[in-house]
Amino acid sequence: MNPISRKQFLSAGAGALTAAAFGQTGRRPKNVLLLMSDQHKPHAMGIDGDPVAKTPNLDAFCRSGVRFDSAYCSNPVCVPSRASLLTGLYTHNHGAYNNSVPWPFAHKTIAHHFDRAGYMTGLIGKMHFVDPQTHGFEYRLDFNDWWQYLGPKSKLYAEELGRANSGSGMPQIDDLWRDAGDPWDGVREKDDRQGSVAVGRASEMAEQDQFESFVTRESIRFLKNHGKEPFLLVSSFLKPHDPFMPAARFASMFRPEDMKLPDTSGKVDLSKVPKEIRDSIENNRPTPELRSKEQAKRRIALYYASLAQMDDCLGRVLNALRELDLEKDTVILYTADHGEMLGEHGLWQKFVFYESSVGVPLIVRAPGITQGVARSKTPVSLVQVLPTLLELCGLPALSGLDGASLTPDLREPAKTRDTTVFSEFNLRTPRAKYMIRRGDFKYNYYVNDMAELYNLRQDPKEMRNLALEPASAGTVSELKAQLFQWHKPEEAK
Repeated sequence: MNPISRKQFLSAGAGALTAAAFGQTGRRPKNVLLLMSDQHKPHAMGIDGDPVAKTPNLDAFCRSGVRFDSAYCSNPVCVPSRASLLTGLYTHNHGAYNNSVPWPFAHKTIAHHFDRAGYMTGLIGKMHFVDPQTHGFEYRLDFNDWWQYLGPKSKLYAEELGRANSGSGMPQIDDLWRDAGDPWDGVREKDDRQGSVAVGRASEMAEQDQFESFVTRESIRFLKNHGKEPFLLVSSFLKPHDPFMPAARFASMFRPEDMKLPDTSGKVDLSKVPKEIRDSIENNRPTPELRSKEQAKRRIALYYASLAQMDDCLGRVLNALRELDLEKDTVILYTADHGEMLGEHGLWQKFVFYESSVGVPLIVRAPGITQGVARSKTPVSLVQVLPTLLELCGLPALSGLDGASLTPDLREPAKTRDTTVFSEFNLRTPRAKYMIRRGDFKYNYYVNDMAELYNLRQDPKEMRNLALEPASAGTVSELKAQLFQWHKPEEAK
């Protein structure tokens, strides 16, 4: 008898598990396609009523799956959020506290669990691992592989980025430039930006050379080459994260003069928000130019152009899945690592617990479970993605995770469950802060700053801080106690 490989052995075991779970003996395991973007404002989609967004592919995908209206990241910044997505753990449990701390090897990721079940595991695009660990992915292409493809044309991106920034992939790993410094220093052609992040412009890179196009092509190549075996593929785009420099084709679709500033811009009572929020509103250090309404409208236009470009690339991956006849056997999930304030409250980027920053889009389509247009209003978290995908593929549940599977919501999306969701930021610093969302209320605890409480049903734009009103003292006390029971801040012990 011919010996079989470890992969063949594990694959056979995975097939038995899936058959038992779904009662479909003889059918191959379901595949997983996890599509990600970076900094996607949660409701910036045409189907959600955004009058500016051009997202036809995401809109079409929403019509065949379950869309979660109140999905949250575990931490509104790249590395901690992505670590939570792939490990099913909140930040204080997985230990990747910020964008400079490597993901601890001890905490296994979705790739380890699916590999053990015989899946081919692939990661194409950004994941911000911080150090050289691959965290279980057998097939991986990232920024460094894109640099190889670009060759001398990488200078164009170095100039668009303007400075070293691992969040945008240059360098992908900070340590590689730490000893000798930024190799592009003195080589880049500098622009007229006032801070570290440019307002933006149309990219000088050809569209086919941009990172989104690279991720698209290589994701399709993976599906063609490995679609005949059970696979887990994570395709992760950078846009609409900075640099806000979309391809010219998309930049031309959005005119700055047609953009409108958010209703909340310039209307926040600065005496009733934390000092940290007040400082960020008054001093946008990364992009001081955004004090100008004209420049703010320019940024908004370029953000939506970047989003449209990402949507176009995502659509090509979904079309390839369909053309390769893989769609019917593939669980597809789309999300982002965090949102984008985009001028709400006079704030830009992420880092805060307002809905546009801590909220994320989350859409799931699972063969045999989701069908037609469906929306769930149950508050959910990205820590629930891992247990959900394991259950949908018939793989064993894991103990010790911080999130529960979303399959009840996928089966009955119209039923709003009573859940509690948490988020945290700047752990182990004097500026640590924590969030709890339960029912209509969101409570934000700042270790050394003013607390916030918002009733999201009555005040969806989060403009009235109820934590300052005596009538809310009971709600504040109750939510604070539950938050501290979940994780008591070190500085508050």
